[in-house]
Amino acid sequence: MKLAAIDIGSNAARLLIMQVIEQDECDPSFTKLNLIRIPLRLGFDISKNGAISSQKRVHIIETMKAYKFLLDVYEVDHFKACATAAFRNAANREEILTEILKETQIDLKIITGEQEADFIFQNHIAEKLNKSDNYIYIDVGGGSTEICIFNRNKLRGKASFNIGTIGLLENRIKKSDWNLMKEFIKKKTLRYENILAIGSGGNINKVASLSGKKDNKPLYLGELEDYFHELSRLTVDERIKSFRLSPDRADVIVPALDIYIKIMQWAGAVKIFVPKIGLADGLIHALYDEVKKPTSTETTLK
Repeated sequence: MKLAAIDIGSNAARLLIMQVIEQDECDPSFTKLNLIRIPLRLGFDISKNGAISSQKRVHIIETMKAYKFLLDVYEVDHFKACATAAFRNAANREEILTEILKETQIDLKIITGEQEADFIFQNHIAEKLNKSDNYIYIDVGGGSTEICIFNRNKLRGKASFNIGTIGLLENRIKKSDWNLMKEFIKKKTLRYENILAIGSGGNINKVASLSGKKDNKPLYLGELEDYFHELSRLTVDERIKSFRLSPDRADVIVPALDIYIKIMQWAGAVKIFVPKIGLADGLIHALYDEVKKPTSTETTLK
């Protein structure tokens, strides 16, 4: 079975295609066939105009047409298509959703921040954790940050905050927004010690790659702080040249590090694991669960 997920975020759009292999008496295996990322950068439009510009609108439609072509070429059986913070806050979202549906037959759904956290939780993270440890899962995007807290393999709290890399880059994050996040983390982690962080998102993935560490080796808070200070001293062009970053990564990586560092400090976490999973992976796991339950709503290509 082939499943796919489309995630239209504030900084980039992603199409993830996976092959699911089912075996008797074994958990299904999920193998990535392709991941196509397009830096749409919708969040900058929302920050400036409160709506998606005509130029970006064309770019979105062309991206969705390309994704539809790939869904057909890969003969995907079922797919899910979701949009997050940028679309949530766009004044012209409904007319763009209508145009996407008309041009591509893809019914793009806008999900809330709470739903976004739910889909991230669908990665079945808890099943892979050491039962004796406590964890805080952090997903930093362009328009929002999602947090899940685990204790003894149980989800103890989850929340979405309107704190993202683009808003921070453009100085739109209020002190009250930070306080809400800090209070949530402090309250939910108060009784737990030795908390380990798990990070997802393109920026923490890039930092992990820059560090040269293997997937199962954590990054330390001090290392994130070092990268933050080193990158902060450089211009965007200097970051591109010195660290070989793409332009759409070079500007947002510093505010992303700022968010991860603050959350880890508030939670008392000194290590962060980076398994390189995110919303698109969670969408596919949720879709698989829907497909296996005939009473659930599913999206098919046929």
